Amino acid sequence: MMNMAASSYPPLANPVAVISPQYCAPYPVDLTIVRKLITITDGNFAVTDVNGNIIFRVKGTLLSLRERRVLIDAAGIPIISLQRKILTAHRRWQVYRGDSSDAKDLLFSAKKSSIIQLKTELDVFLATNTKEEVCDFKIKGSWLERSCVIYTGYSSTIVAQMHKKHSVQSVVLGKETFTVTVYPNIDYAFIVALVVILEEINEDKDD
Repeated sequence: MMNMAASSYPPLANPVAVISPQYCAPYPVDLTIVRKLITITDGNFAVTDVNGNIIFRVKGTLLSLRERRVLIDAAGIPIISLQRKILTAHRRWQVYRGDSSDAKDLLFSAKKSSIIQLKTELDVFLATNTKEEVCDFKIKGSWLERSCVIYTGYSSTIVAQMHKKHSVQSVVLGKETFTVTVYPNIDYAFIVALVVILEEINEDKDD
């Protein structure tokens, strides 16, 4: 999965394992995310490594009262479930371990930094950050251009970057492809979850 010299991305002193340490690599990880533009069946995301191997898929629950997505690994095992919190102005999503929606299994939540936005900006709070006075991670950029950067809190420390891949073939096939570079020692399953939330919030037709 290594794409660039690790020296280009100084690793953080301690691995950031929000979901699991098994998703933290000591080198940069490049992921390709394929998003189906029209989806009849549930699930419109597939995540592959640089060799095209499926790492994760995102399944959706259709016709349910609450919007819910489940991130599954290559073996089909649920890693986390993502659920939109209803009746919140800032479009908050909560993420739980496995296929749970129990408060004790809450890992983190993400919401819009402000209700009205010209550019994409999300605040991410870990479950341990109950006061939510300062966010643990921040996403900034343009979802429309698929150009977003994920930082730790209000710092300039980057943990991941998203870039669009232009492909005529992808558009013809009704798919959109973009890449995410996850920096060393950063939980890449966590980053994928943030991208899914980013898509859900920005594609929300009620917004």
